[in-house]
Amino acid sequence: MTPFFVLIKCQLGQAYQVATALADAEIASEIYSTAGDYDLLAKFYLNPDDDIGRFVQEKVHVIEGIQDTKTIPTFKAF
Repeated sequence: MTPFFVLIKCQLGQAYQVATALADAEIASEIYSTAGDYDLLAKFYLNPDDDIGRFVQEKVHVIEGIQDTKTIPTFKAF
């Protein structure tokens, strides 16, 4: 499994609703509240042959209350 992270900027006042929707969808392995430019940080795992961009578009972007995302792929664990 390949891990990757998605930083999520929520519409004002929607961070808890977005985090709950992510948790209810059972697609993220971990979800954190953050400070700064983004409101949430979510960690996901996909099979190496799966398309991360398609996953984010079809599973994450459809959650109501998300304003913007930034996807961070990973390559090697140390």
